[in-house]
Amino acid sequence: MEIKELQKIIQENGVVGAGGAGFPTYAKLDERANTILMNCAECEPLLKLHRQLLEKHAYEIMKTFQLVADTVGASESIIGIKKSYIQTVNALNQHIEEFPNMRIHLLEEVYPMGDEVVLIYEATGRVVRPGGLPIEQGVAVFNVETIYNVYRALENQPVTDKYVSVVAEVSNPVTVRVPIGCTLDEVVAQAGSVTIKDPVYFVGGPMMGRIGSGSEPVTKTTNAILVLPKDHTIVTKKQRTSSIDLKRAASICCQCNTCTDLCPRNNLGHPIDPALFMRAASNQDYRDLNPYLDANFCSSCGVCEMYSCPQSLAPRSLLADMKAGLRKAGVRPPQGVQASPVPSAREYRKVPEERLMARLALTRYDKEAPMDESLVPVSKVKVLLSQHIGAPAQAIVKPGDQVTRGQIIAAPANGLSVAIHATIDGKVTEVTDRHIIIAKK
Repeated sequence: MEIKELQKIIQENGVVGAGGAGFPTYAKLDERANTILMNCAECEPLLKLHRQLLEKHAYEIMKTFQLVADTVGASESIIGIKKSYIQTVNALNQHIEEFPNMRIHLLEEVYPMGDEVVLIYEATGRVVRPGGLPIEQGVAVFNVETIYNVYRALENQPVTDKYVSVVAEVSNPVTVRVPIGCTLDEVVAQAGSVTIKDPVYFVGGPMMGRIGSGSEPVTKTTNAILVLPKDHTIVTKKQRTSSIDLKRAASICCQCNTCTDLCPRNNLGHPIDPALFMRAASNQDYRDLNPYLDANFCSSCGVCEMYSCPQSLAPRSLLADMKAGLRKAGVRPPQGVQASPVPSAREYRKVPEERLMARLALTRYDKEAPMDESLVPVSKVKVLLSQHIGAPAQAIVKPGDQVTRGQIIAAPANGLSVAIHATIDGKVTEVTDRHIIIAKK
């Protein structure tokens, strides 16, 4: 298959990265890629859907992964998977001999192994430059659900639903398949009863996720909902304010440097230095601007804030504020920065996921969340037109139109964009520049 043909299929079927920022997948197909990498590292603690999906659909996903490799002309395809995912590894090994240019790379149970820059180094030994893209190193990275959605696109099945894990304070943790645009409340209801009063929905993983509301819609990047007590450490950390965080840093930062010592990007030679930034920001020291400008190279993995700091300070949050401020002011990230050599100490500075979960009071939530692939029925959906990096899709339906599941309701805009599809059969009841609402017939 030609690259342009596969790109068109992927774009028209609305395939984007099924997690993170939702980068349109068609734009990752590049003939410069000599290696393609499948991410089955479940970057965040408690997330299980990628290993479950890969175990259940190993052959279909591997076949599609090889097709992508052949299409871009990659000489090697690598499946990066944690060695603790024994059942999934066994499922892969049943078919691996059918794909001679594919190999399985077993990964350690450390965080953030699913960060694509970390994964690329672990699986290939290549270092993506600070602020650079994987393709510069000849690598393209896709997660498991994304490749599964490419498989479905090739079968004329657009992206209309999402796999979501519901865990923590629920009676029956589960991974479910739901229509995109249904509410978080409807997803959580599939996990039995909530076991606490006044629950907080934490959307995404515990390290990089956010607090969500029950009425907000599921998108193409919704991976998990953690149902947590309102006083859980993850929730309270997310609710802190930057002005107070800065004052706390000025008064109690002990200059231990642990945030920098354990920073995954710093340990790949990137010039992000959380300790130096905290020292400068908390003291309003502007003699050297590099600690502020280098905030652009922070991946927001949260190791510094959620694990490293003995004083429970907030380097990640303050760095994120700095990045946002620089972007708003039109200050571009430093250009042409090269990574320093990877230090030998990196091997001793990895964060064990088991220890991370214990420190975040998550160990008791690490339970089976079996996958149920039957599509959850809902009566109404609110489908956002911007569920990916790039330009929002443009609505091509109007209120009163009858639509069927899988029908295109918003076309790709000019530039980086993908199509959006109806996720249930029904009548369009509302169209804005932000969303389309469909109610069941």
